[in-house]
Amino acid sequence: MDRRYRKANQEFCRVSLEDSLYPLLGVYEKLPLPLKRGAGRLYRMLPQGFRLGRHYADFVALTESGNCGTPEELWDHQLIELRRVLQHAGLSCPFYKKRFETSGFDPKRLDSPEDLRRCPLLEKQDLVGFREDLVSTRIPTSQRLYMTTGGSTGVPVGFYLHHGISRPKEQAFLEALWGRAGYTPGARLVVIRGHVVNPRSQGRIASYDATRDWLMLSSYHLTENRLPEYLDEIERFRPDFLHAYPSAALQLAEYLERSGQCWRTPIKAILCGSERLTIPQKRLLERVFRCRIYRWYGHSERVVLAGEGRISESFYFWPQYGYVEFGPPDKEGLREVIGTSFHNLAMPLIRYRTGDYVRVADPGLDGPAEFPWPAATEIAGREQEFLVSAAGRKISLTAFNMHDAIFDHLYAVQFFQEQPGVAEFRYVPSPAFHKSRLVSIEAGIRRKLGDDFKIALREVGETEKTARGKHRWLVSRLG
Repeated sequence: MDRRYRKANQEFCRVSLEDSLYPLLGVYEKLPLPLKRGAGRLYRMLPQGFRLGRHYADFVALTESGNCGTPEELWDHQLIELRRVLQHAGLSCPFYKKRFETSGFDPKRLDSPEDLRRCPLLEKQDLVGFREDLVSTRIPTSQRLYMTTGGSTGVPVGFYLHHGISRPKEQAFLEALWGRAGYTPGARLVVIRGHVVNPRSQGRIASYDATRDWLMLSSYHLTENRLPEYLDEIERFRPDFLHAYPSAALQLAEYLERSGQCWRTPIKAILCGSERLTIPQKRLLERVFRCRIYRWYGHSERVVLAGEGRISESFYFWPQYGYVEFGPPDKEGLREVIGTSFHNLAMPLIRYRTGDYVRVADPGLDGPAEFPWPAATEIAGREQEFLVSAAGRKISLTAFNMHDAIFDHLYAVQFFQEQPGVAEFRYVPSPAFHKSRLVSIEAGIRRKLGDDFKIALREVGETEKTARGKHRWLVSRLG
């Protein structure tokens, strides 16, 4: 398994059909609906491996081979991957080359987890200040995919993924996680995860993705008077799964209970990620939707990935995806997730402090583990935070997250709100930031918020932080 997979990664990737067609997405979106449906249907008929590229099959095999390994076998695999990534970074990434030399860390001498702890931690501010020095000189520009995220902290971070590698990897591992809840490739999904169908407050709420046979519902129109439209769209589509932010699923569930209605569309499961979903909230969703509620944890940087088991509600960190460590416990017993990416050779992230905190599973208290992997019983952070519009729309800040360069050269961003429909966007600029970019930043924010919002931009020296000293996306005085 390791030899075949290493060989596949040593060959620089051939771009998949999906990646090749991505620049034409704007043209496809402008096609009349009948043409879009026809083109999408033809595209779906192509084999999944052909659409996602040759590495997709390698990652599928990797997910299948790792479920039955012993802890010793898993560590042997992780050690191979760690040595490969660390040596690659030390030879081709100026940032790591200098840092390894300064700290006296030698990747070739890595034999145990204790050896890895001698390697310095990577902070989010390192990605802001030294991003280009973190990039590998061995990977051509054409194989770098630029992304940004505000994450759960409100600190904008830009980074590169490995074009042709990161997307098929994520698809293969997510499908394997969802498979524990009954998912199979080709299933029909209704998705409520930040898709902007129409920026107008009274705009349409649904669009059809014919390339995947998914119904995309807006995350920005979940108001009391429009929730019946969501239920009608879902019922007409007859999906196999609902793929939703927890906050969106909870709004539907609470509406059904509040109005004395029952859920009428049988589905296999609700797939919930990107926001924290507590056990009491999960029980509410199970009661209303009468199906499995499946939770997982990941992030845009794609360093580590964890999901519930087939029967367990603990989050198991996939050892073939990346290497996870946990920081020291705080006064509440929570520990920070620290990860090392395995397959992103364009910009390796080594001992990266994610800013997310978990409660690590204790076999003595939480019972036997379903997998011999690191596990957590609770993911802290990723709260369900909302901006509220003048019309009463709740806009999840998870859905608001940008994935382009709009927040580049801003050290921190934060929304402040004390009345519906009015919000202040606070930002902390870096020396490289130019105020001429405020026009495009405001335009991007308005596209997300819609036409029933007043927004003001204000430069600040520092944003408000949590008790743990973390930045946060939102300060709300709405109660």
